[in-house]
Amino acid sequence: MPDRLPPLNSLRAFEAASRHMSFQKAAEELHVTPAALSYQIRQLEDHLGLKLFRRLNRAVELTEHGQIIAPGIREGFDRLQQTMRQLARRRSSNVLVVTAGPAFTAKWLTPRLYRFIAKHPEIDARVSASIRPSNLAVEDIDVAIRFGPGNYPGHRSIKLQDEYVTPLCAPSLLSGDKALRTPEDLAKHTLIHDDTHIGVFFLHDWRAWLDKAGVQGVDPDRSGLHFNVADHAIDAAVSGAGVVLGRTVLAQADIDSGRLVAPFDLKLKADFAFYVVCLEERADEPNIAAFRAWLFEEASGVPASALPGPAV
Repeated sequence: MPDRLPPLNSLRAFEAASRHMSFQKAAEELHVTPAALSYQIRQLEDHLGLKLFRRLNRAVELTEHGQIIAPGIREGFDRLQQTMRQLARRRSSNVLVVTAGPAFTAKWLTPRLYRFIAKHPEIDARVSASIRPSNLAVEDIDVAIRFGPGNYPGHRSIKLQDEYVTPLCAPSLLSGDKALRTPEDLAKHTLIHDDTHIGVFFLHDWRAWLDKAGVQGVDPDRSGLHFNVADHAIDAAVSGAGVVLGRTVLAQADIDSGRLVAPFDLKLKADFAFYVVCLEERADEPNIAAFRAWLFEEASGVPASALPGPAV
């Protein structure tokens, strides 16, 4: 096997074909004809003196040799892409790209972001709202704010805020014929369900809160309003549509403004929390450090744990 590296185009063709397991799809991605892509891969095979693909009737599969080299070649292109992104960041050193979940972006980050811009006008802050896990080593993202366990190998991860859930409603529900005075009064009101509580986020649902409160006569499974986005559930409660088991970090601005009230003391702490995450080797870059410091200034002003009542 030769010591010199094979042509870059043949490596790129192999990487795309091994990822798609299709010469047709790889050719479309690289904007070449399937015949040209096949020729480039044959060049690589001739260079190495090894067969890398088995060409079947309507498909291809990697040979044993192809399976061995595919991860290394893919990693090499990932590292090259990462390097080029880092170079682009250096050329645009005033740009800071932040990703956060849509609900956190809408309810917590966006209403405060103008203060960061006023404090750091030299930084061009850009926000990408997504719950998709981000690869900060490859993608053009500097800081991620994530609701999770906090253990992200290769990253500096610092807890920003704990999250709690507690019943929240519009102030109008505290008066009138159906006044919400005790947890048992929830039987008179529509329960708003934030379905992001289910599954991966390790949040408590209405049943868990009612059980902890010792409430009898309130069926958490009766018909109500269900939302798969947390801020939509909170906004429904603001409108007076019912009582939401709301996430206090996300609802804090609505609580502070009086649009929402927490009628009961009991709140349950989530297993996950909000973390500020960046690559360890980039953690002390000026823009990232400035944004992280600002986040903690904001969070310390209105911590979720300041709500009345014991956290459980």
